[in-house]
Amino acid sequence: MADRPVGFGARTKQETAPDAPPTPVVPEGAVKLDDEIAGALLPTRPPRGHKGSFGKLLVIAGSLDYAGAALLVCRAAGRTGAGLVTLAVPESLQPLFAAKVVEATTMALPEDDVEELDPEPALARILDHEHDAIVVGPGLRPGLATAELVRELIDVGGPDQAPIVLDAEALRSLATMDAWWEGGRRPAVLTPHAGEFARLRAGDGRDPADDGDLADDDAARVAAARDAARTWGQVVVLKGAATVIASPEGEVAIAPFENPALASGGTGDVLAGAIGSLLAQGLDPFAAARLGVYLHGLAGDQVRERLGDAGLLASDLPDGIALARKRLAAAEERRVAKGRLGFTPK
Repeated sequence: MADRPVGFGARTKQETAPDAPPTPVVPEGAVKLDDEIAGALLPTRPPRGHKGSFGKLLVIAGSLDYAGAALLVCRAAGRTGAGLVTLAVPESLQPLFAAKVVEATTMALPEDDVEELDPEPALARILDHEHDAIVVGPGLRPGLATAELVRELIDVGGPDQAPIVLDAEALRSLATMDAWWEGGRRPAVLTPHAGEFARLRAGDGRDPADDGDLADDDAARVAAARDAARTWGQVVVLKGAATVIASPEGEVAIAPFENPALASGGTGDVLAGAIGSLLAQGLDPFAAARLGVYLHGLAGDQVRERLGDAGLLASDLPDGIALARKRLAAAEERRVAKGRLGFTPK
């Protein structure tokens, strides 16, 4: 029970049924996330802060068929603490999305055709918009125009540019590009599930089968994510049970959550929004990815406690993320206070 996240009622890999197989050991070289690690990553919230103090996130997401993906990203970003969220969509769809989002603002991106972005003028408008971080990919319409915009976004500038979360269609676009990671790139967090990860690995000339079982073998997942992060020079979040977060420097963290309730459409969009929000609030990519994954996992376990292993909707998660952050912040305050008084926190 020592590894259970404090105060959340979260089920972790240490809490299997009595007749379940032995709990697997955390793979060598990986750090298992817990309340103390995650709490120390929380960005500060100055009492006199205002909406501009807490980050401006630009979300490039959504299409007519996948409007929900964009809405989930925006709601998750707000619930994770971003001060301002802007949703950028093809100009023909702006009236639709403007009627759906409440707290977020919208921005129209130029089109070549209905719902198809014109990459160069769209990029110019994006770069002209003030933002601290970007999320791109969830629900975007597949096609050459989307792939070109993704390429131009990661090509722009270098390490001093606003960091970006690459998810869903953005990852599929990367998989079509040769050596996309070479040259000066803006800092990024890639959030593939196992299938998207395999496509990315095939795109850089590797046989995905060499990575082993990325569904059930945590050691293989850790090794593959670490190698990919080093090769690509970016933070990699390999989603799934016991999500793995790897940095380009070789650091690896593994989440303690195994929750089948999260196996429903849209939960990855919520994660992308949470990580993007934390990037906008000033966390570095590895910190934002670790904290985003942890808050997302805690929120999922809260819903699982109420509904069981099935029936969770992605829209259930954003409010849970805000509550998880609140409780994690309170636990961190208690831990810091005990340390100041000379006590060793449990």
